[in-house]
Amino acid sequence: MCRNIHTLHNFEPAANDDEVHAAALQYVRKISGTTTPSKANTDTFTQAVEEIAHVTRHLLDDLVAVAPPKDRAVEAEKAKARSVARFG
Repeated sequence: MCRNIHTLHNFEPAANDDEVHAAALQYVRKISGTTTPSKANTDTFTQAVEEIAHVTRHLLDDLVAVAPPKDRAVEAEKAKARSVARFG
């Protein structure tokens, strides 16, 4: 369920709002134990996602990196190579 949460800090270009929202959604899904909330919990679920996305955006904006920004394409290739090595 959490495999879609990726490192968002220190990339060029910086993480966009969709990536931050997707990470927040996956986090709330993991914590709540459900991918789709019941009708009774939809508002609470949605509010939690919005709040976590908001806090995540502040965190990413405030973090200081000493290393040069990573390239998304290079990191994707590394992940693909790891997957091939692991699963053949």
